[in-house]
Amino acid sequence: MTPWLLLLPAFLSLASVSVYPILKGLWLSFTNTSLVTQEHDFIGFGNYRLLWVDDLFWNAWWHTITFTAVSTLAETLLGLAIALLLFEHFAFRGVVRAAMLVPWAMPTVVTSKMFGWLFDGQHGLINYLLKSAGIIKDNVNWLGSVDNALWTIIFADVWKTTPFMALLLLAGLHTIPKSLIEAARMDGARSLATFWYVRLPMLLPTLLIAGLFRALDAFRVFDLVYVLTGGGPADSTETLSTLNYKTLFSTLQFGYGSAISTAMFMTEALIALGFCIFLYERLRRQK
Repeated sequence: MTPWLLLLPAFLSLASVSVYPILKGLWLSFTNTSLVTQEHDFIGFGNYRLLWVDDLFWNAWWHTITFTAVSTLAETLLGLAIALLLFEHFAFRGVVRAAMLVPWAMPTVVTSKMFGWLFDGQHGLINYLLKSAGIIKDNVNWLGSVDNALWTIIFADVWKTTPFMALLLLAGLHTIPKSLIEAARMDGARSLATFWYVRLPMLLPTLLIAGLFRALDAFRVFDLVYVLTGGGPADSTETLSTLNYKTLFSTLQFGYGSAISTAMFMTEALIALGFCIFLYERLRRQK
């Protein structure tokens, strides 16, 4: 019993800050709890029935899925390219590796304000550069247009988080035995063939795990959207996190907000399950 007694404080701490809030949120999702109406009655799946026909929820769900898929794919591909570049030996490689992490190390709120100034529709630097280069004639309303706002946020997220993916994939490249690369080169394989047939298959588990981490994190995006657009214009950048925040803390509908949180959790669980099944199949085929 001694090991379990020593672990008990850690278990109790985790239960108090993690397990209890999850169970409490799940219970609230089955009630109509509201601080405005002072109601707190058990209504079963009533909130979920409302959720199923709520256009605002599905609009935010679709935006969140789009943001997650596009940003994760772009960050993985760019991160892989940067990792392959930084894996090679060149002068000041250590300095370049450290400088690469600066965007990722910056607080998200700082990044959001910076991109808000860069993509300002009237006086932003991006419009100035594009007009100077003759690419556009008039200013583009990057964050105030329903057609451009979401893609501008995705671009900001890719700039910030690509170094994180590059760092994970660079670590994965260092785990590949050098003897395999040398053997491929001795057999006459060119750089592209060596990457495609040697490095990529060995790196695939790392790619999937890094993609899983990034997808789960991207699905919970809040601060970038909240600072740049607040979910607007016309709900064109509303995500599940911002919708849930407004439901819980603006309208004080704790029951319905908890149902949104539970739906987010279930969606993330399905994303994680998909990654894990694919990863398991790839590892099983390699054996």
